[in-house]
Amino acid sequence: MAPRASWKGYLKLSLVSCPVRLYPATSSSERISFNQLHKDTHNRINMKPVDPELGLVERADLVRGYEYEDKQYVIIDDSDLEAVRIESKHTLDIEAFVEESEVDVIYQDVPYYLAPDGAMAEETFVVLREAMRRSGKLAIARLVLSSRERVVTIGARDEGMFVCTLRNPNEVRSTAEYFRDIPDLKPDPEMLELAARLIEQKVTKFDPKRYEDRYEAALMQMIREKLKGHKPIHAAAPERGNVINLMDALKQSLGQGKPPAASKSKAAAKPAARPAAKQGAKPARKKA
Repeated sequence: MAPRASWKGYLKLSLVSCPVRLYPATSSSERISFNQLHKDTHNRINMKPVDPELGLVERADLVRGYEYEDKQYVIIDDSDLEAVRIESKHTLDIEAFVEESEVDVIYQDVPYYLAPDGAMAEETFVVLREAMRRSGKLAIARLVLSSRERVVTIGARDEGMFVCTLRNPNEVRSTAEYFRDIPDLKPDPEMLELAARLIEQKVTKFDPKRYEDRYEAALMQMIREKLKGHKPIHAAAPERGNVINLMDALKQSLGQGKPPAASKSKAAAKPAARPAAKQGAKPARKKA
């Protein structure tokens, strides 16, 4: 059964428009999740709101608060939200077209599929889809979802279109905070060549079915075994190997050299062995 459309409206490019429906492109319903139960009764626990001073409170007594400073709040009521509510025009109004490579993946948020709404819309939809496919560009448009305006990208995908909401720029963190301490090193040409050849050996076509979530699979198997009364299966973490010499590791990966030798720091190096005592020599007398 196809999921319900999360939005219904018109895709518009200048004077050309057609009715469309927006559908969620992904689902987390198959992801394993747990509920909290009481350890004795196994009844599911209801989370109730608690005030540190008053104790248990009614949900009807709760209000929204925005923390503008530490432990300092301004109260936001329904009329405040209504004042800034954006009225949905039910229109995906295309504002511009950009190169797909210009939209950094870090800005991509929630994916959707876009399909024509009814047989009468199909011809116009196909014309817009193929024009976008031929251009090789992504459309930038605005969409109101749940009273919030979202900037989205639109592109041709198979027989339909693919829509992705974009994160606001202030939601994306700068790389400088995390990468600034990485030294600007020039890689050794030979090591770089070995790494490039190693990458080339591993090139394949991406098939998501080959990369299942092994933890999720082990979790489901453990649940099945528990249902049968068996002991749970433990998914052991892979063991960490010794630190190895990078050049030896690259050569070993390509089948060119000996097994990589473990690297040793000066601090970890063993002290030099003392010369063997001469035969017949008396052991040194311990001091009292």
